[in-house]
Amino acid sequence: METLKAAIPENLKRAIGDSDVDDLRSTCSSLHRFFLHFHPFHQMITELADPKYALCAKNKDAALKSRLLGNQCFSNADYAKALDCYTQALREAPLDTASDMESNLVVATLYINRATVLHKMSLIVECLRDCTRALQICPSYAKAWYRRGKANASLGNYKNAICDLNVAKSVEPSMGGKRQIEGELKILLDQCKSTTAVEQIQHTENNCNTVGEMPHIKLQRVSTPDKGRGIVSSCVISPGFLVHAEEPYAMIILKQCRETHCHYCLNDLPADRVPCILCSIPLYCSHQCRIRATGQMFKIYPEYNGFFKNLPSDLGEYAAEVIQCNDSELEIGDITEHKHECQGVHWPMVLPSEIVLAGRILARFLLNIPPEDIINFVERLELSHCYKQMSSERKLDSHIYAIVLLYCLQHSCGIMFSIDEVFISQVVIIISQIKVNCMTVVRLKSIDAHGLSGRFGEFPFQSGAHSTSNVEQVRVGKAIYKAGSLFNHSCQPNIHAYFLSRTLYLRTTNVVAAESQLELSYGPQVGLWDCKDRLNFLKDEYAFLCQCTGCSEVNLSDIVLNAFHCVNTNCSGTVLESRVHDSEKQKIKHFPISDHVDKNADIYEVCLRVFKQNGASIDIQPGYCLKCGSYCDLESSRAAVSKALTCIKRLQDAILSQQISSITISDALKSLRLLRLNLHAYNKLIAEAEDSIAQAFCLVGELQLSLDYCKASIQILEKLYDTDDIVIAYELVKLSSIQLSLGDGTAVESISRIDDIFSRYYGLHADLVFPYLQYLRREIKKFSVKALQ
Repeated sequence: METLKAAIPENLKRAIGDSDVDDLRSTCSSLHRFFLHFHPFHQMITELADPKYALCAKNKDAALKSRLLGNQCFSNADYAKALDCYTQALREAPLDTASDMESNLVVATLYINRATVLHKMSLIVECLRDCTRALQICPSYAKAWYRRGKANASLGNYKNAICDLNVAKSVEPSMGGKRQIEGELKILLDQCKSTTAVEQIQHTENNCNTVGEMPHIKLQRVSTPDKGRGIVSSCVISPGFLVHAEEPYAMIILKQCRETHCHYCLNDLPADRVPCILCSIPLYCSHQCRIRATGQMFKIYPEYNGFFKNLPSDLGEYAAEVIQCNDSELEIGDITEHKHECQGVHWPMVLPSEIVLAGRILARFLLNIPPEDIINFVERLELSHCYKQMSSERKLDSHIYAIVLLYCLQHSCGIMFSIDEVFISQVVIIISQIKVNCMTVVRLKSIDAHGLSGRFGEFPFQSGAHSTSNVEQVRVGKAIYKAGSLFNHSCQPNIHAYFLSRTLYLRTTNVVAAESQLELSYGPQVGLWDCKDRLNFLKDEYAFLCQCTGCSEVNLSDIVLNAFHCVNTNCSGTVLESRVHDSEKQKIKHFPISDHVDKNADIYEVCLRVFKQNGASIDIQPGYCLKCGSYCDLESSRAAVSKALTCIKRLQDAILSQQISSITISDALKSLRLLRLNLHAYNKLIAEAEDSIAQAFCLVGELQLSLDYCKASIQILEKLYDTDDIVIAYELVKLSSIQLSLGDGTAVESISRIDDIFSRYYGLHADLVFPYLQYLRREIKKFSVKALQ
């Protein structure tokens, strides 16, 4: 893209940078005309969209190479590496959905190779699924039936295991193989006889997380002069109430998550991840997700019909039930979002995620609506845009990407349409709509102090291990939710957004009065950043000046988050630097004095001098204490803080590398004292430093010290956030993990608070979003039993 951008004449760049919406047709026409006569543009489109240059197509030779490497790793008992190799081979191996039985047998064999590795790794359910996938491709594959029988036996599904082995014996061509299977059957039948009760467990692919909870509050769409469109409730809503649920209009996985998360539902990929049938780009968590994303279904070929007839009737029925998926029961939309990308071409891999997302929106249009109706289509999306407020650089990028994307889609969708200034200008609008309406899909991930990571519940505490469990929100995708985009932003939101699979859920976190707007956070909120940083972020990313209560009224967090300590050690006042002072000055001057002592006692405590002279037009200056008026040399304070933070960074690096020395901890403790001398007691940097020291002490086995510093960190955060904010719950997870390691009964109180907060933010979905809650509840019961004994 840089080659294209560098070649554009400067006068055309300036015209695009200065353009408004009314100028789009002219600027798009001029740039398009330039590219039509620019050979490198045509060469780029050919390389991106022509199947002859496809870098992501299936490759039989590459698959064979990956398979051989997997075989070698398996022989060396390097099962993790073998698993990766077989998965890569499955991504690369061509699967002919028509008649190439040889290619299909290769793919079926790869599934069985991977199933064998999974069995060795004790991933039996995953092994079973891979065996079934192999049989869906090649139903008469004896080895697949045999491996499936062994997996079912390991799971205690003896009835199914016996059926699997009987089918394997029926289709096994060699007498030696039949005798081996008969031996396995005899052992299995003996096991069955000695088992008085056998529970048949069904292990099917299911990626849906559903709970019987649906929103039933009537919401109303409104428009106000200051905030534009918004959503209000017709009645009072209590905290924890589900007010909205919605499937995405379009969704895309982020590039950094392509190897770790399902490309359809965005959930974590299991060990038996499923590749696309026609290209090597996506991975799915299940056969169902692949079908929904691509429309690709396995077919039972006519030549296999005789296979079922040649089996005894009961085995034939069993085999048919195993092999024939319930594909017809899946709800597949009119548009399968990956289908137009699924030709092995690599523009979906190269272009930015938001541009590929724009391509998915356009694919819905091109495959259902006449191309000449593009203007009405964009209007019917009813999404606001920010083209006028975009920087010159972003305007130029949107022009270039709009033209490139349309040419790529013309190759991929198989639909001829005219690429002109009207079409290009509407794609530029769609790109600007995505910028301000796109939601980032996140997943909760646990990372403990030992470096283990995963979704909660995957890494329970091990006996004798000490760790703090940290909660991280991982960005995995971007999506357009048409109704969800109507909810406005607030830095002190009253609703919380979260995702289960592809579904967006919005739930109240505070009491919402009737006719009040329901507002969520677009990212920044009070406690996370100070007011100045929030305003700059929202202006740059969403092109509006935030005027929510968090940004227009005084709150303790914005005053102390980045504040310095008064030079008088006994003074609790704050000292603001120029950047923070400028954004807080007007808010402080308009603060209602009548509320100081009770409701806003903490604010009064750090700004006493200001409020005493509020009516006397006091001149608030940076570097002066807002409580006692003393002057602080901010330059020397910044230097001291910078030196301290360097030591804290060394400690954080040591935690990541698991190389923590007593000297590193000692230096960090000295640095913490330096931070406390120079920064206000509620400054977030102190909380972060204490949190790092808590993790370090936990790793070296000093659990009581770890507990003390973790509590100190949380006490600061409870000043910056509401005490029942979800961020506090995340911190309490760390605290409770240390308390549990100590056998400290106060863990019961911490876990109870975590449960209460998660119930408010996630309702009945809490256990699905945060499976670790179930473990915590079990620990509460253990403490209760011990107390009774």
